[in-house]
This record gives sequence, structure tokens and C-alpha cells, in this order.
Amino acid sequence: MNIAVNTRVLLKNKLEGIGWFTYETLKRITQNHPEHNFYFIFDRPYSKEFIFSDNVQAIVIGPQARHPVLFYYWFEKSVSKILKQINADIFISPDGFLSLRSNIKSIAVVHDISFMHNPTDFPFGIRNYYQYFFPRFAQKANKIVTVSEFSKQDIVQQFNINAQNIDVVYNGSNEIYKPSLKDEIIKAKQQYTGGSDFFIFVGALSPRKNVANLLSAFDLFKSKTKSDLMLLIVGEKMFKTKNIKDVFNKMSFKNDVVFTGRMDPVQLKNLYGAALALTYVPYFEGFGIPIIEAMNCDTAVITSNVTSMPEVAGNAALFADPFSVQSIADAMIKIYNDPHLRNQLIENGKIQRQKFNWDKTAEKFWKSIEKVIND
Repeated sequence: MNIAVNTRVLLKNKLEGIGWFTYETLKRITQNHPEHNFYFIFDRPYSKEFIFSDNVQAIVIGPQARHPVLFYYWFEKSVSKILKQINADIFISPDGFLSLRSNIKSIAVVHDISFMHNPTDFPFGIRNYYQYFFPRFAQKANKIVTVSEFSKQDIVQQFNINAQNIDVVYNGSNEIYKPSLKDEIIKAKQQYTGGSDFFIFVGALSPRKNVANLLSAFDLFKSKTKSDLMLLIVGEKMFKTKNIKDVFNKMSFKNDVVFTGRMDPVQLKNLYGAALALTYVPYFEGFGIPIIEAMNCDTAVITSNVTSMPEVAGNAALFADPFSVQSIADAMIKIYNDPHLRNQLIENGKIQRQKFNWDKTAEKFWKSIEKVIND
């Protein structure tokens, strides 16, 4: 079987949620199924670390698809053409984009459709492209895979898709995320906060991650507790971050906020382990991988009470209203003042985290692929 895969999100040292899903599932699927040929389709030069086994062949076709006009050209012209050339039996797209011109069987992984609910969070051209094409991709796909029951129901309602055509395949967490040793925790604190305790946020800096409200809540937390706690913001700027900058500049306790930029899992693991709690309060999320990463590091979690996050966190998080600065600050104060609560959340997390790992993800994803192949 010739299995073609859109791998344009596999970018060395730049993997976000969709990138990690792609990396972790394809690594396992290609290695577990040597009987099939996999064609990884890139839109730029690729790293050899993404060629996971001998049955993977890389194909680079232009143009680099990072703009709506180039999205269209790459998928409708370049991808459509290459699928014919390699005689593909199925096309898998981990970022949800499909080629409408192609008549090859296809699977679209649609992680979430936040652009339907919060369109102004996206640059004008991108949101128009998403809102026009993703309903069409969803209708065309032989099977849709998504990462939570919340996203499944959202896709059903927004795109009028039969629920039986959507499989839920939860995300996992990198195996490196484990509890830190005491000396690792001390070293991490010394390096980033001079030894002070801290809250941590992990995620790309984009509007829906709600970093502006988190910063305001942290300021309120500091003014009420008079503590020396700090806040680490781990992530890279994406787009529309002016609001974050404006809020930060008005903070009374801005000197207690550290923007670290992007970190790889090796660097991040001990920061999770050293944190008092993860403060991850987006107002829209299809899954929220940092929630599971923190649980795997025995770190308490504060997260949002909306969209997919209660589903993912279960009883192992303290929930806050992401639209209320007061609610987020109250959760931070509660975690800070109540070690028993913090420890109980960690214990609950040890159970909740067992639902999510990349081996399970890859196995369920492969079952979805087999359904389409054998249909």
C-alpha cells in the first residue's frame, strides 16, 4: 500500500501541538507497519530525523506553503500532482488540509476549529481561507480524526458531518516528561528564578492562549499574597501578540515574569517539575497537551473550565473561568495557600494521565487509517 502523508508541519526544533501529533504517531506507525510504503510530502528541505524507517520516502515539492495563496497552490496543484505520480492509495493530512482536486481516499486530522468561533484571533487572509476551505475538507474526507470528544461534537455541529465519520484519537505526551529529582528542581529554580517558586505557562503565544488575562491574574495574585512567586512564560510568538505586550507593560509586578521563548522537551521537563503549578488557561483548545505533560511531571494544574480542557484534565485540575481575571487569580491563590489541594491534584493526575500516551494514539490512528484503506 502506498500511503502519502502531508508532513509540512515537521519542522526541526519547531514542533507545536499538531507537529508533535504528527511526529509521534508517524514514528510509531511507519516502524510498526513495514509492509506499507510511506511517502512524506514536505514543502521545504527536511531534517533526516523525520525519516523514521526504511519504508519512508521523502518528497519535497514547492512552493513553501505558509500563506493562503500558497496553501491553495501547494495542496491543489503540487500535492494533487504528486499523489498521481506516486500512485497513492490514501492521503493522510495531520493538519487537516486536503487537496480538493484529488480523488484519492483521504483522512483529515482536524485538531480544532477555533477559527469558526474566534475568527479575529487569526490574520485576515488565514481566517478567510480556513472558514472557506475547512468545511469543504471535512465534507471531502473519507474519515476525520480529531483529538477530543469536544472537537468531534464541534465539527459535527459546525460542518454538518455525520458523527460516525469522526474518530476521536487523544493526544499523548513525550516520554521525557517525568517527575524531576530534587537536585534537578533546585538547579531549574536557580537558573530561571534565582531560587524562587514559580507558576509556569507553556504554549505558543497567540490570542486564544489567553496569556494577557494570565498576566493580569498574576499581577492580582501578587498584590493579594505579597509572595515572591514568579511566572514563567514558555513559548514562541505566533501572531496578534500586541495585547500581551500592552498588558505586560502595565503590570506592577512585571519584573517577576520571565519569557523564556521556546524550549525543547529536555529543557522543559525540569521546569515543569520545579513549578508550583501549570497555569494554562486558554479560552479555546482542542486538547491541551501541556496539561498532560504537567501531570506526567507530578505538577499540579490550573486550567480553563471551557471547551476540551475539563475532558482532558478530569478531576486532576483546578478550573478557572478564562474570561475572568479574578477567577484565574483566585485559582492561583488557592493552589498557593493549600498544599493539601496541590498534592491531591498531583495524585489525581497520576491516574488521569494514564489515559493518554502516544502508543495508544498511534494505535487508534492506525485503526482509523485501516478503516479507510479497507473500505
